[in-house]
Amino acid sequence: MRQTVKGERKMNDFSIGFIGLGLIGGSIAKSIHRIFPDYRIVGFDNNISTLKQAVSDGTLTEYTDDIHTIAGCNYIFLCAPVHYNIEYLRQLGPFLTDSTILTDVGSVKLDIYEAVQELGLARYFVGGHPMVGSERSGYEAATDRLIENAYYFITPADGVLPGKTEEFSTFIGDLGAIPIIYSPVEHDRITSYISHVPHVIAASLVNLVAAADSPDNIFKSLAAGGFKDITRIASSNPVVWEHILLANPDNIVNGLQEYVELINKMIYHIKQRDAAGINAFFASARDYRDSIPNNSSGVIRMHHELFVDIPDEAGAIAKVTALISEAKISLKNIGVSHNREDEEGVLRLSFYDAESRKNAQDALKAAGYKIYNR
Repeated sequence: MRQTVKGERKMNDFSIGFIGLGLIGGSIAKSIHRIFPDYRIVGFDNNISTLKQAVSDGTLTEYTDDIHTIAGCNYIFLCAPVHYNIEYLRQLGPFLTDSTILTDVGSVKLDIYEAVQELGLARYFVGGHPMVGSERSGYEAATDRLIENAYYFITPADGVLPGKTEEFSTFIGDLGAIPIIYSPVEHDRITSYISHVPHVIAASLVNLVAAADSPDNIFKSLAAGGFKDITRIASSNPVVWEHILLANPDNIVNGLQEYVELINKMIYHIKQRDAAGINAFFASARDYRDSIPNNSSGVIRMHHELFVDIPDEAGAIAKVTALISEAKISLKNIGVSHNREDEEGVLRLSFYDAESRKNAQDALKAAGYKIYNR
């Protein structure tokens, strides 16, 4: 068994504390238990049943209702909502030592970063943000490979003790993630463009169509194809996005203003009948999008889907689902597409993870079905 930093810790003596054990915290804890089974992992959460479940399945060594127990751990992961995390910082601060690395997993860094500076805890703090997600939430959805091959932002505080950023980055790499080191300010700007602004735009598109819809809801009926696909992130939790937008306002406003400028530029091209300008707009978008890798995890969760051509006959769907069931693959959702504007297959199958999708694809191809990926 390898150690993250040679000579600095003994396996059986090393402890990691988790405050909050939902999807992200639970998945990181499970990854640590799988890769470093001798580490002591301690949990603190308001949901005692979650903690008991994590001890029962072996993820946690123990759990506690005393926050000061967590303060004695070598690494401390803050995995609760940011306003709770800031309160926990106040409680933990007086008991931390220079051997501690304090981190979080939040998608916006400025609030926690400012709190760390205000409380004088910068020497311990190496923030983090795993770029992962799932449609399911809570500890029940946690897996020991959620962060594997995913980018993991490392956002150290100004004034963090020497060596802590490198040590924590190495540890995250040992868990199978891909650490990338940026300042909290840089992190918030990056995520505003690739996550926060797109969520606002997707919601705006849906609201645009909803306002324009006719009494017979024909817009809604026809939106079942590509429109629903490109706006799927508009189904995100409104409360979560209320908090994110208010936590990262300057970056999001800047991104939206730049987006408005792009839209106004396109309006100008259309009004001027500028074919070259219109073509260049779509060509540049196509080229950049096609250059984005397909095999890495981004900040917006991926959907694992297949499209399958099936004959229009009784029992056709049942045959497909039977094949998937026989292969012991969990199917998350299934639908028939009537609007095939942007889809080649008629049967749309959705899975919980990439491995399930691949296994289903292999089983269906072996049975002679024609498969399309997105």
